[in-house]
Amino acid sequence: MLCTLADFRPEPYGALLAQLIAAHKPAILLAPATTRGRDATALAAAELDLGVIPDAIALTMTGETVRATRPVYAGKLLCAATSSGSTQIISLRSRAFPLPARVAGRSGPVTRVAPALTEAAIATKVVDYAVSEGQISLNDAKIIVSGGRGVSNNAALTPPPEAKDDKAKEIWRAQQGFALVRGLAETLGAAVGASRAAVDAGYMPYAHQVGQTGKTVSPDLYIACGISGAIQHQAGMRNSKCIVAVNKDADAPIFKLARFGIVGDLFQVLPALTAEFQKRLGK
Repeated sequence: MLCTLADFRPEPYGALLAQLIAAHKPAILLAPATTRGRDATALAAAELDLGVIPDAIALTMTGETVRATRPVYAGKLLCAATSSGSTQIISLRSRAFPLPARVAGRSGPVTRVAPALTEAAIATKVVDYAVSEGQISLNDAKIIVSGGRGVSNNAALTPPPEAKDDKAKEIWRAQQGFALVRGLAETLGAAVGASRAAVDAGYMPYAHQVGQTGKTVSPDLYIACGISGAIQHQAGMRNSKCIVAVNKDADAPIFKLARFGIVGDLFQVLPALTAEFQKRLGK
């Protein structure tokens, strides 16, 4: 029989997690604050009437109680939260914590368990996969280069004849702009991100969206290209260790968040940055 855990689906993973918590009654359960981690912990908590503290960026212990620090109000404030349930369920933001110390001689047993649900009891079905090759995960990336609506603002580019209406011309110009974003990302070994405005406009797929309704990231370096810096976008990247902004508008909100800012046309700035990085990195 096909294992119901072979592909990730919220129902079987959430049910099994709830079953394991009920059986073993751990004091603390930690999970990654990824889409899968959020889904599974939320379903398990709902099943067992427990609380969940999501997206923690710091943890402290007081006796057996964990106090988790997490961003609130689109990252403008930090909140210290605790859970009074029998099991404290906390999800951790990716890259918010330093790499774990490796302790020689420490190991743990691997316990194999059977699925909690049969296939007939699961409403969600996996139909197919779309392979996406050569992309670096936004959640794990140390460097991210993101583009916004500004990537389409090069009126000097002449669209091809097949781009007949204004929308087609806008998309074509955006593709040229994101080609520069990708070029810089490839040079730096970075992931490619996008603002919600760029995704909504059809420039990039949703999988690249950084922001409150997209991915929340914490890279060492975040380069925002043609992104004004709306609150929604800031919520997804404000915890980056170093933020560099490239924008023609000197008053763009992104500059208030950035450590380094370049006021200029990204169609001129990005090729120059890419060339200089290639020179310095020997590429």
